[in-house]
Amino acid sequence: MENNLTYTRNGDYLIPNLTLSEQPSEPLGKYGRMRKAYLKEHRPLIYNQLLMSEKLYPHLLEIDKTANSRLEQMMPQLAKEAGATEELKARDPMQWVGLMNTCKAQAEEILMAELINS
Repeated sequence: MENNLTYTRNGDYLIPNLTLSEQPSEPLGKYGRMRKAYLKEHRPLIYNQLLMSEKLYPHLLEIDKTANSRLEQMMPQLAKEAGATEELKARDPMQWVGLMNTCKAQAEEILMAELINS
């Protein structure tokens, strides 16, 4: 096995010069941050393994993109089932907003169970 590490002498000790590979500069969204918090608190072994193998950030980005995609797919169906129509939006905007908030809460609860906290 080839050793490509370089070292810096610090007194009597040799300290390895460790570097991380280039990580994407794309910011994490809400669901990626939630997944990170869940892994850090409830699954520290998986969190550390992903972190040390430099796969944590790509994993979190994938979770975030998947969650947003699933949310976009679920919302129209949930809104339709709840009766949040354009006609209701024009007639009673406050009721429409309440229904849409309920639909989003339902969708996020599903995402939490299936993607974030699993």
